[in-house]
Amino acid sequence: MRSSPHRLRTLRALLGALLTALATVAALVCAGAPAQADTTVCEPYGSTVIQGRYVVQNNRWGTSATQCVTATDTGFRVTQADGSAPTNGAPKSYPSVFNGCHYTNCSPGTNLPAQLSTVSSAPSSISYGFVSDAVFNASYDIWLDPTPRTDGVNRTEIMIWFNRVGPIQPIGSRTGSATVGGRTWEVWTGSNGSNDVISFVAPSAISSWSFDVMDFVDQTVSRGMARNTWYLTSVQAGFEPWQNGAGLAVNSFSSAVNTGGTGPGDPGGPDPVTACQVTYGTNVWQGGFTADVTVRNTGSAAVEGWRLGFTLPSGQRITNAWNATVSGASGAVTASAAPHNARIAAGGSQSFGFQGAYSGTFAEPGAFTLNGAACSVA
Repeated sequence: MRSSPHRLRTLRALLGALLTALATVAALVCAGAPAQADTTVCEPYGSTVIQGRYVVQNNRWGTSATQCVTATDTGFRVTQADGSAPTNGAPKSYPSVFNGCHYTNCSPGTNLPAQLSTVSSAPSSISYGFVSDAVFNASYDIWLDPTPRTDGVNRTEIMIWFNRVGPIQPIGSRTGSATVGGRTWEVWTGSNGSNDVISFVAPSAISSWSFDVMDFVDQTVSRGMARNTWYLTSVQAGFEPWQNGAGLAVNSFSSAVNTGGTGPGDPGGPDPVTACQVTYGTNVWQGGFTADVTVRNTGSAAVEGWRLGFTLPSGQRITNAWNATVSGASGAVTASAAPHNARIAAGGSQSFGFQGAYSGTFAEPGAFTLNGAACSVA
């Protein structure tokens, strides 16, 4: 039977629509969906876990206006920050990422609280993203208490102000200056009503840095604001916004606490990792490079579970790595041992490598730390 022209036109139209739909589905399949969507938290005290070991918290306590944070694979960004607070008072919130325990919320696998006398080093790295239309500080918090508490307010808060924008200042008053971690800081001390606060304020903005948390703890102990018998309960990196704040970001964060000291009542000795050397070999081409890194332990004792901290020069980004787990793709980076190479014997070495991309002029990192100890560069 012959089909009518009307029926043929109808069939052709249906076939065309079907082909268009199939093409759309194919395009979506090829484009693919992200392996895991970022998690957004808007509840005042809501939180989520990243990397299976750090907690990202919204921590909005000083305003009823909406604030949201979106957790990423390596940190978080503030995606909504309504409301404001007077700049002569407390901020409106402290969105942050932390290792340790905060008001009974403990990060997975943490070894905090840990008694200060047992901590040999606490290497950490941070990379911040700032905005220009907000009043805020970029603050790294270290909490200390005479007891191993996991709830409530600790006795002493150490604040490291990496950046401040607007007419704001730390709690208390400026009491001097100090050199900590090779940098010069303004030192402010005061009381928050329920706890003592010591703040180390950078004279100019620091966007990324790898350092040892214990350098600031030791400075605090030397000033009589804590004792070695006390406990480190958490380390946190984030922002205190007074006005706006959307777009502020912790691009990457890493924190480890290495224990094995001598315990209370014993003044202890130095970290056995007293010396290390790094060889950093590169193969560079236009827009890309590989780095082969060898970490040699020139100290007198074996290193268990090594972590190498360094800062990539501006414009560089790591795309993949081998023989190590790398936290942070740009700025402050920490490379952690793989299970098969976690031990570096005294006089021995371990190696890892990574591939990256760069823009501008290529340069190599200028400094490295092994579990918080500064290394020489071969």
